[in-house]
Amino acid sequence: MTGLRRLLMCWLILATGVAVADAGDFLDRHWQRPLGPQGTPPTTYTPQEASLDPAACGACHAAQFDDWRASRHAQAMGPGVLGQLIAMDADALDEHQSCLRCHAPLAEQASALADAIRSRSRGRTHEHGLTCAGCHVRGHMRYGPPRRDGSAPKAGDRLPHDGWRASRAFEDARFCAACHQFEDDGYALNGKLLENTYAEWRASPSGREGRACQACHMPDRRHLWRGIHDPQMTRTGVTIDADRPLRAGTRVNGRLRLANTGTGHAFPTYVTPRVTLEIFQADARARPIAGTLRSHRIARDVAPDLSRELADTRLLPGAETVLRYDAPLRREAAALIYRVRVEPDAFYANFYREVLRGNGTAADRKMMRQALAEATASEYVLFERQEPLPKSERRR
Repeated sequence: MTGLRRLLMCWLILATGVAVADAGDFLDRHWQRPLGPQGTPPTTYTPQEASLDPAACGACHAAQFDDWRASRHAQAMGPGVLGQLIAMDADALDEHQSCLRCHAPLAEQASALADAIRSRSRGRTHEHGLTCAGCHVRGHMRYGPPRRDGSAPKAGDRLPHDGWRASRAFEDARFCAACHQFEDDGYALNGKLLENTYAEWRASPSGREGRACQACHMPDRRHLWRGIHDPQMTRTGVTIDADRPLRAGTRVNGRLRLANTGTGHAFPTYVTPRVTLEIFQADARARPIAGTLRSHRIARDVAPDLSRELADTRLLPGAETVLRYDAPLRREAAALIYRVRVEPDAFYANFYREVLRGNGTAADRKMMRQALAEATASEYVLFERQEPLPKSERRR
């Protein structure tokens, strides 16, 4: 057991009074990287039972498969990751694992990637990303949580693929930490681990109350894992309000506030997203007036090569930021517009641009262009309000 896991186990025992050694030991075995090959399936298995293809699981678990297919987990081996991996040497297995350990963790996916690099082919199992089997299958045995009523298969039950081995570890936040938390000695910038989501959660009200990641990201056990790419999910985690604009002589004032009121970790977590608060004057046709924009960025900005942290303005649970507007009032201005924009893949977009400019990173250029298009297309407006400017002069 790693030092981090041992400390976490002690903390949970002290915090809850419940021994969690079984879940901890299970997770140590379940997420020992790299994952071992599944081996030869039992002779009693049908081809469907022996398959690691998500579609084979979906033949019976249709709702879970449909959720997974639309999730970020299914897209974990998109063109941005795959475009870099296929430019590596086929035998650079350790380098492959730096991505595959979370993006496509099965040993069979690692083998498929190496074969694809050698043959320059597509459509192999490694492109499925984080699959059903990545979380639920080890040695051709199925694992998952107990049924909703707490029961589990009994010896002698006749179930497909011999049923499953039930473990509460699937309802434990540490299950997610296997990919969403770097170890203590992992890559860090400015003294902070690059991936620190689990530790952020553990220190949050959600963590202290025992409200695990699954409660928000897998509601009703759905395999959605919605996060900052989903506007509805993002809105549930923050509170945004805007003041009505005031005129003070020849100037106009306003205020836009965003608070992290429901996200169980930093908002946003990790280095990829960027959230921007904006206030600007608009004319009678709601067109932005040049030179009137004021903005504030919420993000952990790092250099595209991950060499340094440029700024960290993220909001921990309970924290807020305020953008205050005080600017000369333009004659053509009819309204003040408040806006919050979200770029879920801002870091990736910058990185892909650098690769396409020739920064020395080996990658398939066609895939990088596709990845850049997908990254920029993920941007959305989380909040927008147009407030008419008062005609009479008022002062605060």
